[in-house]
Amino acid sequence: MLNNWVVIPTCLPTVLRRCPACGSDRFRANGKFRVNANHKLLDAWLLVLCAACGDTAKLTVLERMNVRSVRPELLDRMHDNDPVLAAELLQDPVLRRRNRIALDWAGAWRLDTDGSDHLDRDVIDVSVRFAARIPVRPVRLIAEGCGLSRAEVERLIAEGKLVSTVRLSGKLSGDFTFTLKR
Repeated sequence: MLNNWVVIPTCLPTVLRRCPACGSDRFRANGKFRVNANHKLLDAWLLVLCAACGDTAKLTVLERMNVRSVRPELLDRMHDNDPVLAAELLQDPVLRRRNRIALDWAGAWRLDTDGSDHLDRDVIDVSVRFAARIPVRPVRLIAEGCGLSRAEVERLIAEGKLVSTVRLSGKLSGDFTFTLKR
């Protein structure tokens, strides 16, 4: 029987960027947008607050776009300060590269395993799905989901009792499956 686990974001991730006011490197995104129109040109920013001093920084979403080329529903979502749109935009690699930011997902996600009825079986087949592109170490997910220590999971991998089609070392942000034999 295949068990389905889901990695679910619980809040917006921390934005890693240097604050010009205090030198801190952590910003909180709260889902607020600023939209500015200059005649027929439109600028839009996602606002982030410095975790140390509270200074506001702007992450460029749209820059000098013709108003007619912006989808009306996107503009409405920005005017409504849609937190789902903020999460989608923070996931966008183009926006992250343009604004020279990185994301820290520590404490911003949880693992949903649909209970612990699978823990007493000899063979466990698990499909792990990511609701958002959250980079997490598979060893950590397996340890948390199966109630094991990370060292125990590493030992099971070395013994060949924990197998997967993907490499379990490093970080993953895409769906994968694994089989655990006890």
